[in-house]
Amino acid sequence: CGSPHQHPKTSCQVVPLELSLVPGSTCEGLGSADSRRFSAPAVRASVTSRYEMRYRSTTGQEEAALAAATAREADAALHPLQDTTLGSLTMYVISETSSLLPQGINVYVGKHRSALVRAGGSLAALQARLREVAQVMSFTASSIAAALSDRVPDGQLSPDARRDLKSSLGYEITFSLLNPDPKSHTVDWDIEGAVNRYVKPVLDKLSLLANFSVDSQILYYAVLGVTPRYDKESSSFLLSAHSLPHVINPVEARLGSSAASLYPVLNFLLYVPERSHSPLYIQDKDGAPVSTNAFHSPRWGGIMVYNVETPASPQASLPLHVDVDMARVMEVFLAQLRLLFGLSREEVPPEFLLESPGNEGLADWELDHLLWAHTVENIATVSTTLTSLAQLLDKIGNIVIKDDVASEVYRAVASVQSAVTKLSLGQLHAAFQASKEAVTSSERAFFDPSLLHLLYFPDDQKFAIYIPLFLPMAVPILLSLAKIVRETRLRKKEPTKMD
Repeated sequence: CGSPHQHPKTSCQVVPLELSLVPGSTCEGLGSADSRRFSAPAVRASVTSRYEMRYRSTTGQEEAALAAATAREADAALHPLQDTTLGSLTMYVISETSSLLPQGINVYVGKHRSALVRAGGSLAALQARLREVAQVMSFTASSIAAALSDRVPDGQLSPDARRDLKSSLGYEITFSLLNPDPKSHTVDWDIEGAVNRYVKPVLDKLSLLANFSVDSQILYYAVLGVTPRYDKESSSFLLSAHSLPHVINPVEARLGSSAASLYPVLNFLLYVPERSHSPLYIQDKDGAPVSTNAFHSPRWGGIMVYNVETPASPQASLPLHVDVDMARVMEVFLAQLRLLFGLSREEVPPEFLLESPGNEGLADWELDHLLWAHTVENIATVSTTLTSLAQLLDKIGNIVIKDDVASEVYRAVASVQSAVTKLSLGQLHAAFQASKEAVTSSERAFFDPSLLHLLYFPDDQKFAIYIPLFLPMAVPILLSLAKIVRETRLRKKEPTKMD
């Protein structure tokens, strides 16, 4: 990766990778390192990655854990024996005839920081498989490009690269229950209990990434703003895929959560359709009903439609009492939360088996995946902010830089250099913390009040404001000065009387 003291625009990510060779797996001749360079097109920022591989034989405790009946049990038994450092990976190369992995599965990725890899095929095939596993569990060229997507001109990246949430020091999560017809439905939802049971374990794990705050609200008479289409065959109302983008703006006007927020707001809306539009179903682009009856908007949040069962008796008293099944709702919202952060598992090869993270919402290696991407993004953000600040100072010649602003700039530069150094040493947690400090210091310097008013009131605007005020007073003053000059000249020309 070169010198650790390199330019912030060229950073090196080192992934400590430990290969544990089980007796009976022929793995002699594996290379000691794998280096690659990732770069986003049209961006003067490249990221060099290197996997530092260390080889050893399995210990007695690890062999006992690998003798478990299933890969899930082996993963749970191996977890206390592994290196739990953020960003580190441990791969156990097992024999080709091992029954630990199911038929047709060559790689098992657990929910911590380890994987089981079958040692089948040639040595080159095993090397390629190990490299693929390392990229799945750490970062790929697409994840780096997505982290730098905001610095790439339009048209040079796929739209999917701009879908993930951008790095921030904090996020605000808002759960909203929309009841457009309170005369027909009285809806009760145990949002506090659901947050403590389903959301809190996920946010506890994501607390390394950023600060999170959660709130909830109930909005009455809040409609989607799009009239659904009635389908006679199913006797239901349908929302087509092309009408979904028009749903968000009318609803967002009622939320009011992002008006006073300093951080990005993630909105999760549970919509109970009014009685005249029930049941309501969402269709995908092919016209098929969406199984979850929900959709999400990148960098914004998600909406789920919760249909209420129609009473058998038409003379049923109104309003109907509805108890929301929070387990079903939170399952959808947590899946949408993963999509918002870019934790999708759709591109995994068929020979890979990924363990479900369970109640924690994301695996340990998925958290590392986010930390890698956000660290790179923070370094690029600091570079852009300091460059913009330098350009601003060059444009304003009479600007005065206060000592506190200068200290923030020096602190930002030192922190971003420390982040690059820590990345090159494979210290992910320290690199991420340094990149967060660099972002904080650079934004404090750029948005300092002593510089902000000069940005909006340059000299040419000052002249445009003050000249109309002083010009009417300047005209008589200039005429008086001209009169005084003429009278002085006339006095000098008059002959002096001699006695």
